[in-house]
Amino acid sequence: MKKWLWLLLLLPALAAGFVWVFPGKALQAEYARQRWLAGATVKTQEVSGETWHYLEAGQGPLIVLVHGYTGSKENWLPAMTSLTSSHRVIAVDLPGWGESAPKPGQDYSPLAQAERLSRFITAQNEPVALLAGHSMGGMISGLMLSSGGDLPVAHVVFMSSAGVRFKENAFARRVLKGDNPFAVYQADAFVGFLQEFVFADAPYLPSPMAAYMVQQRERKKTFERQVFTQMRLGPQAFLLQERLPLIRQPAGLLWCDADKIIDPSAAAVFARGLRQSDTRILKGCGHMPMMEQPRQTAEFLLSQL
Repeated sequence: MKKWLWLLLLLPALAAGFVWVFPGKALQAEYARQRWLAGATVKTQEVSGETWHYLEAGQGPLIVLVHGYTGSKENWLPAMTSLTSSHRVIAVDLPGWGESAPKPGQDYSPLAQAERLSRFITAQNEPVALLAGHSMGGMISGLMLSSGGDLPVAHVVFMSSAGVRFKENAFARRVLKGDNPFAVYQADAFVGFLQEFVFADAPYLPSPMAAYMVQQRERKKTFERQVFTQMRLGPQAFLLQERLPLIRQPAGLLWCDADKIIDPSAAAVFARGLRQSDTRILKGCGHMPMMEQPRQTAEFLLSQL
């Protein structure tokens, strides 16, 4: 009995030590655990010279999930678990993000990414029952659907989506002054940013893992700055707002009441511009509803079908 007790006490210490010594491997192990829970596998597909990395799970009508700025396909894993029992689900890394490295001299503006996403969806050779875009991913999805092409997308969800003007908040004021609040490349500052802006209740992130994530992001610092400028300050920043009436698909609008990056007032702007929409504001979460409230997020996505 004492032997088992000591083992139980030792295991958490060993796990903590692994995180501190091998933070990158620990992060990959956590992603592997979440993929196992969702029944997801990592796949790649070549489309028009781009190598797309994506997660795929489940069977049935197709749902495509698109991450936001500085995000990745893994952001969707907590919510995918509740979607895959009835649908085939694909969560992509947009070109340049996640496992995809940006190519020198290429355009990664929202309009350019919208064209790439259009080619990827066409390459699936099947109708998309639901397309969901978070933050920048919502902006890119909306620009794609408003471009006039005949894409086989039945429904769309804009989640905490960029691309429209909203009630000015502290984050927006910093952006208007020329600052990029996302540009944090020290571990402590990164954790502070997550706590202040991204989550209403930020998950615990060990310092070594935060340092590893910052190190990975720092390699794309120039790319991140370029994309942020095009997305928030360039001529494409509010192009989606002008084009909303061109989107023919019924749209779901999902926000959190404590979103400090894209204020929930943006949902009303989307609703005024879209032909048909359904809005839900979740309580007690921030800018990442699929991570803070994955079950509620999945339920809303499925309710739009």
